[in-house]
This record gives sequence, structure tokens and C-alpha cells, in this order.
Amino acid sequence: MALRVLHTSDWHLGHALHGFGRTYEHERLVAWLLDTLQDEAIDAVLVSGDVFDAASPPLEAQQLWYHFLVEAWRRVPHLQVVVIGGNHDSPARLDATDPFLRAMERLHVIGGVPRAEGKPLLDRLVLPLADRAGKVQAWVAAVPFLRAADTGAGTEDAVAASTRRFYADVLAAARSRCEEGQALVAMGHLYLVGTQVSSLSERQLFVGNQSAVSHELFPDDVAYAALGHLHLAQRVGGREHVRYAGSLLPLSFTERDYPHGAVVVALEGNRAVEVRPVRAPRFVDLVRVPESGSAGALDPVLAALRALPPRGDGPDAARPLVEVRVEVERPEPTLRFRVEEALAGKEARFAKLEVKTAGTGEALGEALQGALRPVSELLPEEVFLAKYVRDFGGAPPDELLSDFRALLETVRAEGA
Repeated sequence: MALRVLHTSDWHLGHALHGFGRTYEHERLVAWLLDTLQDEAIDAVLVSGDVFDAASPPLEAQQLWYHFLVEAWRRVPHLQVVVIGGNHDSPARLDATDPFLRAMERLHVIGGVPRAEGKPLLDRLVLPLADRAGKVQAWVAAVPFLRAADTGAGTEDAVAASTRRFYADVLAAARSRCEEGQALVAMGHLYLVGTQVSSLSERQLFVGNQSAVSHELFPDDVAYAALGHLHLAQRVGGREHVRYAGSLLPLSFTERDYPHGAVVVALEGNRAVEVRPVRAPRFVDLVRVPESGSAGALDPVLAALRALPPRGDGPDAARPLVEVRVEVERPEPTLRFRVEEALAGKEARFAKLEVKTAGTGEALGEALQGALRPVSELLPEEVFLAKYVRDFGGAPPDELLSDFRALLETVRAEGA
């Protein structure tokens, strides 16, 4: 009998995009996941980190997480759930799951690496997966996001080497439990070399790519590696069974074209006989104006905004979020007002205004011609002038400079 697994990650419950909450979308995505559990006859769910968007998520995010667990077990009584913590999660919050749910022996949460007397308890990171008849079909090496206490400080090479050793030790512990015909499964929340990253929404695990390691971290006897952290669903190193499930929904406008969803995996014996991504519905559209390319001239952009559909009767939370990208040659003090005016009465929520200027491209430090001067010695007007010249290629109008000086005097007077 095949063991059917659903791999999902990076839910980011509690997330807000440019000030707009995502609860409406998350509620519907959780409902979609629950339907998928039944439609795909799933036996076990692997959640590879970042359940929440922050260490202290709002109450509604926590309630949605517990709703998923309770409703999943109501619909699929034999379901097992294995959760590891991600870099956005609080290990303590995840580990403090209701003891009653733990007593059911179907929820395994590893928010952080468990320790005793300073040493990691590797056996606590090895968990069984059973089929609906109760027979163990696989062992999971479940490694949460590794923090500095787990990998140690040091150079890029030292951190990567420590990460490799940690995974090797946990995989060895899981491998020792595997009997003939049982699969070895890995879980991790990390950054692997050779993957595609959405730099605007994913936090690097360390400075730059210091934590990045090769996909060879997972040997050939690993039937499936269920990974989290990268929001783009993707296989790694051309290996179908080493995968990031990707996030459930786009967490920035740069991710709007990602194929969000989950992965269905069927395990028979010691290998995966099916690895199939399943796409999640998009419940709120992310719209860019202009739709493609770089920023557009103001008048065409405003015309495109006015051409958007009029507001419908649906809930406000279901209306598309709009990012407006405009290129200007000089400051436009009324720009935001004109954009808001064009969007009035439209089936849209104004989320972001990105303004590109016809500047010189020179770094601000170079424009100041004093890169070696302490910040405390830089005058506010000096910085303002340098930035204006950099962005607009010339000196500001006298009226604008006069307004800046008046504003500066007001700030100084209030701080006196």
C-alpha cells in the first residue's frame, strides 16, 4: 500500500502585503488544503517551516492554524502531521502545541532543535510515518531551521560544513531506524545552492548566502526531501524528489507569477513512485500597472488605472491589490493624489507606488563627495541637495528648496 504524503510549506499566516492583511486568502487556502487532503487520499502532511509570518503572529493566524489541524483530523481520522519551524517561526510557540493534540500521536512539531545539557537530541528529530492500517512505511529526518546555536558562528565555509554535518547525523539516525521496504524522508528549512530566490520577500538565513549548501546534502537513498524557505516551487539540481513546495500565496508582487501550491508524493517501499505538484487557486489578484516592463510615463499609467473595471459587489478583501510604477523627470508633489483619484471607484486596492526618476545613477555617497566624513558631520540640506541632483540631474527649484528649509526649521524647533 502506497503511503500518500502532502508536502507544503511557507504558509506565512498573519502576513500583510503593504499594509493589507491576507486573512481572507489564507482562510480559503486552508479550505483548499483540507479539500486536497480528501481528494488525494493523503495519509501524512509535511509542513516544512514558516507556518507563521512572525514570531508573534496575530490571534486570527493562530486560530486558523488550529482550525486546520482539528478540521484535517475530522475529515481524515488517520492523518499524521509533521511540522518543522522556519526562520519566521518562534520555536517555543510551535513547540507549545496543545498537549492533548500531542497525546493523539498524530501531530509532531519540531519548532527548534531540542537539546539536553547543550547537546542536540537527534533521536527527537526522527519520526515514523504509518499507513492507514498503522504500519510504519517511512522514517522522517525532520530538521527545523538551524540557528547559530546549532551551526556555530564562523566563516561561510564553516557554517555550510556545520549544516552538512548536522543533516548527515540526523539522516544517519533515521537511516538506522529504517527496515527493509521503508522509505527514508528528509525535511528541512534552508537555502540550497542553485535555486531561484525571490530577494524582495525571503529573508536570507545568514548574511548573503553563507548558509547555502549543495543539494548533495541529501544522498540517493533519501526517497523524498521536503524543503521550505524558498517561495518558488522548484525541484533542486534536476532531482524530482528534492523539492521546495513553495509558498501558498505570493508574498510580494515579484512572486505573483509563481506556481503556488503543494506537492503530492506517493511512497512505495523505499522510493517515491509519484511526485506531483498541485496548484493552489489564486483568491486575490496582484495587478501591476504597467502590466509588464519597467515603470511607465505618468499620463499612460493614469489612463490605464482609469480603464480598470469598476468596483463590484464582492468583499473588499477579495479586490485585487495594485502596484503602480511611474517614471518622472521631476518631482510630482501630487503624484499619489492623482493615482488615488484615478483608482477611485475601481475594483482595486492601491497597495504600492513605485517611482523611478531620471537620475544620474550615481551613488549618494559619491554625490556627496565626502564618503569618508562621519554621518554626524553631514548637514541635512547637503544630503537633500545631493539626493535631488542624483535623482533628477539638476538643482531643485528655489521654491522647493525654500520649503525644505522651512520644514527643517520646524523640525529643529520641535526638537528644541
